[in-house]
Amino acid sequence: MTEPEPGAEPATARAQGPQVAAPEGAWPSGLPVGAGWADVAETADVVFPYDGSVVAAAPVGDAALAARAVEEALAVAPAMAASPSHARRAALMGAHDALAAQRERFEQLLVLETGKPLVDCKVEVARTLVTLATAAEEVARLHGETVPLDLLPAGEGLVGFWTRRPIGVVVGITGFNYPLLLAAHKIAPALAAGCPVIVKPAPATPLATLWLVHLLRETGALPAAGVQLVTGGVDVGRTLVEDRRIGAVSFTGSAAAGHTIARNAAPTKVLLELGSNAALVVAADADLDKAADAVVRGGYYASGQACISVQRVLVEEAVHERFLELLAERMAGVVVGDPRSPDTRVAPLIDPAATDRVLKWIGDSGARVVTGGVRDGRAIAPTVLADVQDGADVWDEEIFGPVVCVRSVPDLDAAFTAVNRSRYGLHASVFTRSLAGAFAAIERIDAGGVVVNDVPGFRADNMPYGGVKDSGTGREGPRFAIEELTVTRMAIIRP
Repeated sequence: MTEPEPGAEPATARAQGPQVAAPEGAWPSGLPVGAGWADVAETADVVFPYDGSVVAAAPVGDAALAARAVEEALAVAPAMAASPSHARRAALMGAHDALAAQRERFEQLLVLETGKPLVDCKVEVARTLVTLATAAEEVARLHGETVPLDLLPAGEGLVGFWTRRPIGVVVGITGFNYPLLLAAHKIAPALAAGCPVIVKPAPATPLATLWLVHLLRETGALPAAGVQLVTGGVDVGRTLVEDRRIGAVSFTGSAAAGHTIARNAAPTKVLLELGSNAALVVAADADLDKAADAVVRGGYYASGQACISVQRVLVEEAVHERFLELLAERMAGVVVGDPRSPDTRVAPLIDPAATDRVLKWIGDSGARVVTGGVRDGRAIAPTVLADVQDGADVWDEEIFGPVVCVRSVPDLDAAFTAVNRSRYGLHASVFTRSLAGAFAAIERIDAGGVVVNDVPGFRADNMPYGGVKDSGTGREGPRFAIEELTVTRMAIIRP
């Protein structure tokens, strides 16, 4: 799953925030399928995780509607492929401007449907705007090259060049934790490439994505059926990904779900942004205060529901105890409370089942609890575990909660070995004053990104983002996603 750069340092008071209302009348009823909006028979409540109140009744699609969306996308694919660059750019910038004009309402809606703290939802909207604008800019960079075909005698006199062509219909399936940003990373590159896109948001968090799709369609720059949305369960997902006429499937979510999608979609191209258990290494020569600040900032943003939030911390033995002291001192400043307040840094997880699972993993870990490890209302108190061993779920798997595990290692060599002894490899970071240590980390850590002297959760939306091993395949970031969603077409001409 994809995440924003974490926001400000922890605040210092338990948060209480004002009530905010979800937007009303922001889009027509039903689901955006085909050129219009399809009526649906079923709705499902979207629930505010903080108190269990109902935010809205969201439309729920089914397999038949998903199949219809595929047919509509296939029908409009030639027009999308032929759409001029200025129209693609106008659609993306039109949605960008409309979102920017209503950013506060989007932020409030995201708080309500995800339960994430307001500070994280502000970052999510800001980064969605960057993603839309960057994809619009990349439209102008879709080009090819000439090829010298006369390297063989048979090619003498031939003219050769290649261009990039849309891969076809794109299916984008997103996770619940950053529904607006993740949808933008599916939709915007697809439209920039000239591909129709069908997005399926997570059942718990469809509202902001639904509104974004409405804004894109309202620009009128591209055919309305070029961007569609279908909600629903597993039957909807299977209908979308198993149709052999789909050009590519782009999924963000858990490794287990990603593996299933890849098997079911084969041989269709599949791009997977999956889980991780991101590591942060603290060298003996590091600025320990800055490293401790980074663990707090990077471990608890979005209440820990981020695949590159800090989960595993490996500290050189010489500074291990001092580092734990510094970390414990900072934990009182991590505010637990109402996510609508700007002071809150940790709020309840997406649902009670997630909370129960995280607490069970903590209890089963056998680790020493430095702080937290218990419920704080409907939330989990920000937790630091020490002496965690391999084989514990809190260390080996993606915990997706406000839990950080700290372990002592004899040296950097042992730290890098421990980082790599994982089935995941998305982002990792190292804190060190040594240039040699920094480059050793970049060279040795097996991950899609290595960050020096900052949190592993740093991500700029114009950079290539993705993982290795069970953290996924392919890369996001508009330029790189557009390359994934296009194919080269070679032209060979004998004058």
